[in-house]
Parts: sequence; C-alpha cells; structure tokens
Amino acid sequence: MKTLYMLRHAKSSWKHDVIDHQRPLKGRGNNDAKLLSDHLKDAIKAPQLIISSDANRALSTAQYFKEAFQVSDDNFTTNHELYDFSGQQVMKVINSIDDSLDRVMIVGHNHAFTSIANMLGSDYIDNMPTCGFVILRFKEDSWSKISTGKTKKTYFPRDFK
Repeated sequence: MKTLYMLRHAKSSWKHDVIDHQRPLKGRGNNDAKLLSDHLKDAIKAPQLIISSDANRALSTAQYFKEAFQVSDDNFTTNHELYDFSGQQVMKVINSIDDSLDRVMIVGHNHAFTSIANMLGSDYIDNMPTCGFVILRFKEDSWSKISTGKTKKTYFPRDFK
C-alpha cells in the first residue's frame, strides 16, 4: 500500500514586487502552516520523504511540516516539476517516487493539487484551500502504477479555527 500526503502551500503575499516563484507567505499563511503542522504531527504518521515545489511559498510551508514531523534533511527535497498548475508534471513526480517508500508528502500548487486529489481520490474536493492537506491511500505496491485510490482524510485550516 502507498499513502500520499498532498499539501497545498499556505496563503502567500502579493505585496512584494517579486516574480511569482519568489512570493513569500503572508502572516495568515505562516499561522495556518504552524497550526496544521502542529496538529498533524500527533494525528498521522510522519512521511518518509517530503518533496516540495521549489517556489518560495511552497518551500516555506513545507518547512513547518518538516520540523513538526522531524523529517531529516536527507528525507526532504525540492523538485521544480511540482511548480506546476496543470498536474501533468506533478503526476510524473508521483509516478517516479521510489517504491521502497510507502508514505510520501508532496507540497505544491493549485489547480494541479485539487485536480489530482479528485482524479486519484474517492471523494470530490471542490477546491483544496491554501494549506489544505489531503491523504490518499492506494492498494498498489508501485508508485508508477497508482490510479484511483481512497481519500482517507482531509485537513483544512478552517477546521481548526
């Protein structure tokens, strides 16, 4: 069985004069990432690997979860292909995960994450909110063969406020 944790980056700021890839989190984004990561560290098993988009807002969000789950630097990586909004590159990343890993977390962006959660999961999600976290479970033993799985749980910041 394979378990995929999908985390959409937390709320980002548009105040800064930077390219999209470099946009930082805003205050609410930092607060939501801290709130959700603090809750999840005791609620679910830690991922064996975290793969984050290299965009600043995704990487900043991922850091909260890396610390909360006590994931080592060796088990934390970035992948530019997760800076994808359609989902095709995200699926390539998922399908290329090493089969020795059973629990992996990816951190990225909408619309790709909502689309993939709906395509691979069993429950429809209208829109994965910022800092939304979805757990998908698959019966397959190989990441390259995953198709429709089961949506095990969703965690959205609004559920904890």
